[in-house]
Amino acid sequence: MSMVFIISAPSGSGKSTLVERLLATVEDVDFSISYTTRPPRGGEKDGEHYRFVDRQTFEAMRDRGELLEWAEVFGNYYGTPRSALDRARKAGHDLVLDIDVQGAAQLKKQLPEAVTVFILPPSRHELENRLRSRSLDDEAVIARRLRDASKEIRNYAAYDYILVNDQLDRAAEKLKAIFLAERCRKQRAEGIIQPILQSFEVERKDD
Repeated sequence: MSMVFIISAPSGSGKSTLVERLLATVEDVDFSISYTTRPPRGGEKDGEHYRFVDRQTFEAMRDRGELLEWAEVFGNYYGTPRSALDRARKAGHDLVLDIDVQGAAQLKKQLPEAVTVFILPPSRHELENRLRSRSLDDEAVIARRLRDASKEIRNYAAYDYILVNDQLDRAAEKLKAIFLAERCRKQRAEGIIQPILQSFEVERKDD
């Protein structure tokens, strides 16, 4: 059974870097590239960071039921394609999703077995420093991101795990440990367990 691993965080918390580290060090895991109607920024490339589409295309996908979840953030749509989960399941892979709190809440209703992780910055001051060091946003956008961060952080209790990104290497190792531990849960390991049990002539025990 494919595990769906949802990661959320306020903008500037280092979420994207942590996800990249996870994907680089764990096998048999896919990453769902979200669709968005916002324009690319910085060095973002279509099909690598996001799939960039216009509002008409996005709304058509939404109306056809092609999105697992979607939300409007800062006036732009973001959504997770259903096809990403279908491909992961066919390949026998797990799926990592990098989505905001709105999308995570939607997906948790559809997939209650999904594992959720919320990444926190060490403090508001540190988050502001990170946003400024990116040199991507003007003062108005930085102020808005900080306000939105305060709102998003209020949802931390809805997540299974809380990870403070105070030191990148340490946070990356913790995220990997959470992921691997979840893979070892009994209900996810049934396919591996059964042949071993059979070799010992041991019957499967139900909960």
